[in-house]
Amino acid sequence: MSKTTISKLRPSEQLEVLSQRQTGAEAFSEKMHRVGLFPLKSSSLEILQINVGYMCNQQCVHCHVDASPYRKEIMPKDIMEECLKVIDSEKVKTVDLTGGAPEMNPHFEWFIEELSKRDLEIIVRSNLTILVEGKFTSYPELFKKHKVTVVSSLPCYTEENTDAQRGDGVFNKSIKALNILNDLGYGKEEGLKLHLVFNPGGPSVAPNQDALKADYDRELKEKFNIVFNNLYTITNLPIARYLEFLLENDKYDDYMMLLANSFNSSAAKGVMCTNTVSVDWNGDLFDCDFNQMLELPVATTSSKNIKDYNREEMEGRNIVLNNHCYGCTAGEGSSCQGAIV
Repeated sequence: MSKTTISKLRPSEQLEVLSQRQTGAEAFSEKMHRVGLFPLKSSSLEILQINVGYMCNQQCVHCHVDASPYRKEIMPKDIMEECLKVIDSEKVKTVDLTGGAPEMNPHFEWFIEELSKRDLEIIVRSNLTILVEGKFTSYPELFKKHKVTVVSSLPCYTEENTDAQRGDGVFNKSIKALNILNDLGYGKEEGLKLHLVFNPGGPSVAPNQDALKADYDRELKEKFNIVFNNLYTITNLPIARYLEFLLENDKYDDYMMLLANSFNSSAAKGVMCTNTVSVDWNGDLFDCDFNQMLELPVATTSSKNIKDYNREEMEGRNIVLNNHCYGCTAGEGSSCQGAIV
């Protein structure tokens, strides 16, 4: 199926079409059966990942969210309030705010203020460029005030590779934002954590995280005097815009075989979906952000939305798996916190 044809389908319909495609890769659920990890079960909730909207000031070629300035899905305040109720009742340890560009949600600042009243880690996944644009230039100070952990996308330490993946001028804006964060103490002072995220530019498994971090440390320090805490390597999953890229370049089948052949059972044991719940802009619940984009809801009877969250039903549920899960279990593994093993 061509990019043009598949892009007209809903994500769940795309998944159905691709599941019938003979790539040569063993079905992920069968692989998990063979290594004794099926069904994969959830544990207690530790991380609530909240996607506050798909609107973004960028339109990156690898984006599994298909985020752009044209997306209109934005989480309303009443859904945020429902999230706060679950955060309190479940004693959530980490709240992970993502998008799109989460900063573009009109209730973002209010939400940060509310979350800061609780004993938990607040993570904001920023594309960096938003922090040097318009009203958002005040947000680094907001982050510092509430000791927000900033997880920022920088797919390479070179301008050429970064701009090829994320758009012309993105690298220089990102460097400017990182300098601002460093000047505020991020990456330097205790409690002001600054982490970077690497995504491969082409259809490959993420490289060794520690070795790549050493390269980032050296290049960013020498050329721009930038320091940071950790580097997270995340393998691109064949979803949305990245799926279209693979199909357009006739690389989908080879990429799925690469991911399947790189399966690591140790990584599969530590996937993020076991202790994380993903909430979409409308409050619907998913095992992970990737399942959210594929419209694969949690396998529960009544806990389909944050308003109906039920601990007894959510804990120990079967995680919904499909072939895209190979991306999280390939090589060293891949999660929103980077390599797993």
